[in-house]
Amino acid sequence: MHRILLIFFFLLVSAGYAEGSDSFGVNAALGMNPADENAATNNRTTRSDADDSAAGLSARSIPQTADYSANLVSEVFGANLFTGAFAREGTTQFNPDYSVAIGDRIQLRLWGGFDFDAILTVDPKGNIFVPHVGPVKVLGVRNEALQRVVEASVRKVFRANVYSYASLAAAQPVRVFVSGYVHRPGLYQGTSMDSLLHYLDQAGGIDPERGSFLLIEIKRGDTVRASVNLYHFLLDGELPLIQFADGDVVFVTPRQNTVKVAGLAENAKRFEFDGQERTVADMMQLAKPPLPQATHVRVVRNTGTVRNIEYFPLEEAEQISLENGDELDFTADKKPGTITVRVEGEHLSAQEYVLPYGTKLGELIDRIVFSERSDVRSLQLFRRSVKERQKKMLQASLKSLESAALTARSGTSDEARLRKEEADLILQWVERARDIDPPGQVYIAEAEQRDDLLLENGDILHVPTRDGLVLVSGEVLFPNAIAYDSGMNLNDYIRHAGGYTQNADAARLVIAHRDGSFSEGDPSDYPVNVTGFFWWEELDRADASRIRPGDEILVLPKIDVKSRQITKDLTQILYQIAVSTRVIIGL
Repeated sequence: MHRILLIFFFLLVSAGYAEGSDSFGVNAALGMNPADENAATNNRTTRSDADDSAAGLSARSIPQTADYSANLVSEVFGANLFTGAFAREGTTQFNPDYSVAIGDRIQLRLWGGFDFDAILTVDPKGNIFVPHVGPVKVLGVRNEALQRVVEASVRKVFRANVYSYASLAAAQPVRVFVSGYVHRPGLYQGTSMDSLLHYLDQAGGIDPERGSFLLIEIKRGDTVRASVNLYHFLLDGELPLIQFADGDVVFVTPRQNTVKVAGLAENAKRFEFDGQERTVADMMQLAKPPLPQATHVRVVRNTGTVRNIEYFPLEEAEQISLENGDELDFTADKKPGTITVRVEGEHLSAQEYVLPYGTKLGELIDRIVFSERSDVRSLQLFRRSVKERQKKMLQASLKSLESAALTARSGTSDEARLRKEEADLILQWVERARDIDPPGQVYIAEAEQRDDLLLENGDILHVPTRDGLVLVSGEVLFPNAIAYDSGMNLNDYIRHAGGYTQNADAARLVIAHRDGSFSEGDPSDYPVNVTGFFWWEELDRADASRIRPGDEILVLPKIDVKSRQITKDLTQILYQIAVSTRVIIGL
């Protein structure tokens, strides 16, 4: 008997626990509350579902960006329209022609003898239900007429002392299919008042290689409600306002004919055109227009098995027909007429000269009025094209040095560590050397045919001043300008500048002359030995390194690196920089 009662007791407890109830107070007596556990379990499930739902909503509301980067760099005109900016949700703006649709929300306010303030939703029959008035038909009513329709209905019931105000509160949420030649065809959410660009942007935009920007169809069932040409928006800022409904289809048609525009054009892109015949003049309108310096157009014909190139002046643009796949390149085919040359420094004439193309240096010099202080023997010519070539040569040398420093081999770990420290030091020096800007000086002082040298546009002719100074710079204690003395030699000038620094290489001295020439000085050449067998060579070398007024003595630094190749490259670049720019960069 006791065993039967015990079994019955446990059955009651189990039933109460399973159902979450405690009819007999057994669970409470035993300190058990399954309802709490069930609630906790339900809460965890609810939170999990809510989190999953929120995550899904977040994933749907945040557009993908993989296609936008390609649109930004595409050569197709209009592709950069789709970068995610239109995909973002914005405030709904209603235009006066908007027609009220099923699902729209209308804010209705009544005051006076009867107060009412609520948001009413247009029901499936196209009505809103107004208290004491009844259903009011608003389906298809234009936005600007909504107030009049509601007010007329209210006036039928409340003759006086009741006033009304009705306005659209929110457009109907819709889902629109985007199909055709877009990056991500699919079903996208929005409102009935969102623009066409909003749905296209959510789909990643039009595929530039396959889709058409000229013909985009908005379909509802079997009917094409509108056709949009995005070139009207891109070029003229015109975009039709389309009221979407749930289930509408935005269809991007296949790309039509294309012509690529390059060269001197503001819109150097690939343009699309329909099947009608087009000319270069039509493309010039799309290119907005070619730059003013453009005079001719090169037409590359890609149709057929033979690739032909044609060349026309822009005056014939209306007569040049185009076909699918052609390429246009607007160029400037101009003959040089005049050039400008500046004359700077110590002279009494004008500083800017406009000369006919082909003028020689001698003709310009004949126009210059020199003063008593002009150093006519040391005229300096600076040229842009020479400056660019000097810059390229310097960059090439620095690149070679950088490569040699990074690829130097090491035999041991200690040597590898030293190589790394040495390479870091050289790379820092290379970065500083890259900032050097060569002047582009042309050596013309001793040229036999100097006067026959043709001038170029932008040339600068500098007339130095006879100041009687000698500059000493580089690895000396006190870089300074010293008055010229015919009785002083190279050692004397260096001594007057405080002598060499510890990092100076006394065997590497450069004497940069004012006229652009230079010589390599060696203090051991003074005094000159004229008793040797080759005494005339000694005199020539001494004469070449003789200090002149206006010279600059450059003392180069020592180069202490392990690699012979790096030492050679560094020495060459140091000389190159010193000679072309008169600047010393120490390691």
